[in-house]
Amino acid sequence: MAVEIPRFDANDARPLIRVAVAIIERTVDGKYQVLFAQRPAGKAYAGYWEFPGGKIELGESVIDALIREIDEELGLRIASATLWRAERFSYEHAHVELNFCRCNDWSGEPHGREGQLFEWQSPDAIEVSPLLPALHAAESGVLAGLRS
Repeated sequence: MAVEIPRFDANDARPLIRVAVAIIERTVDGKYQVLFAQRPAGKAYAGYWEFPGGKIELGESVIDALIREIDEELGLRIASATLWRAERFSYEHAHVELNFCRCNDWSGEPHGREGQLFEWQSPDAIEVSPLLPALHAAESGVLAGLRS
């Protein structure tokens, strides 16, 4: 189901918020899974499910931000990650650039350091809901890319 989200508007005066997003991958009993986290109360889209991550600070690379954010949010240590794709969206509250990184070299057990829930899901059968609207947007190739 495609959710209408205005595509990024380069003429909008609001600053672009760059975000590092982790697609944390694992295979269990031959089944490919990715980690989703639920946005905590007090944040935009609280209760929605997303791939974990956070804002890229000034002077920080996408990968450095990803490593920091995943440690802060879930207590996982990302050993390496690869920038996979970047997508821009205009939400009512902000313009965002989502930098999706694939992470299959990580260690630790996830725990919600901000009280958020998390779930391992197969991209072919996502059961958590609602997903962050950008993941459903017609322009987004993230979920389709993970299913192929």
